[in-house]
Amino acid sequence: MPAILAKKLGMTQLFLEDGRVERVTVLEAGPCPVTGIRTLDRDGYEAVQLAFGAVKEKHLSKPEIGHLKKADAPPMKHVVEFRDEAGELTVGETVNADTFAEGDRVKISGVSKGKGFQGTIKRHGFASGPKSHGSHNVRAPGSIGAAAYPARVFKGIRGPGQMGNKRVTQKGLEVVRVDADNNLLLVRGSVPGPRNGVVEVRTDG
Repeated sequence: MPAILAKKLGMTQLFLEDGRVERVTVLEAGPCPVTGIRTLDRDGYEAVQLAFGAVKEKHLSKPEIGHLKKADAPPMKHVVEFRDEAGELTVGETVNADTFAEGDRVKISGVSKGKGFQGTIKRHGFASGPKSHGSHNVRAPGSIGAAAYPARVFKGIRGPGQMGNKRVTQKGLEVVRVDADNNLLLVRGSVPGPRNGVVEVRTDG
């Protein structure tokens, strides 16, 4: 099962031969050198470790540089393990965009855009209050408790707070086009995270 690290470059339109328009997200996928293989006998689980995002050595610690050099990999910013995705890969190999093919179903994980502290209307879709007749309750939550009994708000009621900036996985996305020469994957629809954010791409299913 292929997996790769990618950078979200943005969204665009793709005009197909039959005249249809596809809204796609452009991902710069790889190249990702294999920097480690986890085995059931030695580590207790199976996984492959991939690196992505070339940087200068001064931005890495000595242990990070030594770990990458052991795998003959250049200095890379991101190192991620993919469970149960090792397959036939070995340390020193490189995973590229051509690992995927047009029509493949993938799931993509990334950190969503942070929206800061938000109220219940924007964060949870609560209904707004009345907007006329002198009402002062416009964007505040309405009644969220019971009556005289138990005279309190139950635990777990959704409220205002931090919105976004958390790990999100988008499933059921389709690879529309693969540009192996430029290490690009064009995926139908939107992908979690901001522009230039790093995402994890796996086969779905």
